[in-house]
Amino acid sequence: MERSVRLWVFRIATAIVMPILLVVGAEVGLRLFGFGYRSEFTVPCTVQDRKAFCDNDHFTWQFFPPGAFRLPQAFAIPADKPPGTFRIFIVGESAAQGEPEPSYAFGRFLQAMLRERFPAVSFDVINTSITATNSHVLLQAVRDLRRRNGDLFIMYIGNNEVVGPYGAGTTLTRKGGSLALIRASIFLNSTRLGQMLGAALRATTTGGARQDWRGMEMFLEQQVPADAPALIRMYNNFQGNLRDIVAAARGSGAPVLISTVGVNLKDSAPFASLHRAGLTPKELEAWEGNFREGKALEEASKHDEALDRYLSAAAIDDRYAELQFRLGRVYSALANFTEAKRCFALARDLDALRFRADSRINEIIRSVAAAAGPGVEFVDGEGVFAEESPHGIPGRELFYEHVHMNPHGNYLLARALFPRVVALLPEEVRHSAVTMEPPSEEEADRLLALTTHDQRRVARTVTAWLNQAPFTNRLDNDEEVKAMRQEAEGSEDAQETAAAYRWAIAKAPQDRWLHFNYGLSLEAGDPAAAAVEFRRALELLPSNYEVREKLADALTEMGKYDEAIAQCHELLRQMPYHAPAYLTMAYAQAQLASFDESIASYERAIKLHPAYAPDAYNQIGIIQLHQGRFDLAAESFKNALAGNTSQGLTVELRSNLNYALQKLSRQSSNLGSPSQ
Repeated sequence: MERSVRLWVFRIATAIVMPILLVVGAEVGLRLFGFGYRSEFTVPCTVQDRKAFCDNDHFTWQFFPPGAFRLPQAFAIPADKPPGTFRIFIVGESAAQGEPEPSYAFGRFLQAMLRERFPAVSFDVINTSITATNSHVLLQAVRDLRRRNGDLFIMYIGNNEVVGPYGAGTTLTRKGGSLALIRASIFLNSTRLGQMLGAALRATTTGGARQDWRGMEMFLEQQVPADAPALIRMYNNFQGNLRDIVAAARGSGAPVLISTVGVNLKDSAPFASLHRAGLTPKELEAWEGNFREGKALEEASKHDEALDRYLSAAAIDDRYAELQFRLGRVYSALANFTEAKRCFALARDLDALRFRADSRINEIIRSVAAAAGPGVEFVDGEGVFAEESPHGIPGRELFYEHVHMNPHGNYLLARALFPRVVALLPEEVRHSAVTMEPPSEEEADRLLALTTHDQRRVARTVTAWLNQAPFTNRLDNDEEVKAMRQEAEGSEDAQETAAAYRWAIAKAPQDRWLHFNYGLSLEAGDPAAAAVEFRRALELLPSNYEVREKLADALTEMGKYDEAIAQCHELLRQMPYHAPAYLTMAYAQAQLASFDESIASYERAIKLHPAYAPDAYNQIGIIQLHQGRFDLAAESFKNALAGNTSQGLTVELRSNLNYALQKLSRQSSNLGSPSQ
């Protein structure tokens, strides 16, 4: 009997232990053979001969399809924190990162304020935020960051819970599911064995096709009504993740400041609207009639009558987001700002393309902060923006578009955070300040060298955004484009810009952003001077791929093609998938008459990023014309035309193709002529 029991114990143990050993062995073997990628948020690196931990550009690969992954802004965390350093981690998504220009994020304003008021302390404000991510991703990042000697975590999270990985309206992963299953999936994706299985699955289901990042346009078909059951699960998952994010940060011993999320209510119409379920055809017809009449009356500035028609429509179906937004505009015109704010907020909550944190998200943030206990403090960012807005309704005064703050908005949030951070400083540090008041906005702008040149540069970026879907679907988008174009226009004084940067750099010579932005201001007129600034920024953070890319561009403009190619090779050693580096290198190689190498580089760029195909194939065709390979040139121009959507380029491509065909025809005629 005893022997039989031992035998069964052995069998059961073998059945459990052997599979575990096989899995562990496979994982170890894959790592030894170099398969897969590291999934930690930070990885060891060396900066200025000092050990550090840098951002891992592969981190989000476990959450995003190949080709669509997102990157944090480059950063480096010294392994040994120098004495007199106060280290702050900013955690969030694109709004916290500072999009569209991270150098004017609220973390940058906060760092400038602290640096100015407490010059004896080194404030290491590290922005670890990542665009398009959400709490599922950020939990893994914070679990890594808690080992990096932080003194404070600041969290501004919540805009991407629906559209980010595992959200109810995502295209990046499977949708939703229980938190336990999602976390199990994330753990599996973090292993080399899971990465191998994922690659095999993609090969069988999609043929290994890439899904390139196409911005917010990717989510156009992912509409989620406000009463969708999947949203309840999403809210529960967000609450669970946020609790664990806060707990992970607190586990490091550092305090946490957690903020509600502000959004543009007044000047960002809903991206998509859906009618309530169960609306009958007769009800829909009546609703559309009232809505149509209301719009005509609103456009005629007959606001009282428009309100009556809109309210009649709302009595039939008040769940249509655009209707609530129009009600908000009419109430504003009638100076009923209490009702206007309510309707604008409801329009945000009903928006079926859910790119903005809704009221329930902010309720969860408040509740998690309240229940977190000692060491966790709440900051009402949403309230700050409301207080600083006309009639308490945030709009374009603070936001570029739907969620991304302009410098004024970022300054206001930083100013609200400033006293909370100061209160956490050691007492002797607080007493060292000349004044405890934060710098004024004018002072802060000067410290960050926020010049007219930079304001116009960022406005051009935002204008380009607004001319793409889904922004083009908003009823007020033309107004927003017009306002942003006005901001992008006007003159600027190059000498004034240079003086502003020289002053700011003298105050903070180790600020890599100042050197980088100064280089950007110089690159059009003086690429050699720009290269000097880019090199200085690279010395401060060698892993910064954006700076290295710009340095390569500047060297190309200077005609230093060999040096430009060397910078591209270094960038590609760090990030082999970075297609723009291949484009720059291809151009430089062509200038050195290394035509075959240039063509190979262009082809590699096309493979990595097919959107580059029209321009790249055009350049390949031009090279082949110079080589006298007219048949290949014609094929290249045809390939360029096949993928081209630009009318301006179409004219050039057709002209080039006709030229290649004429040359090919003459060549054929000459070959067919009798010998003389």
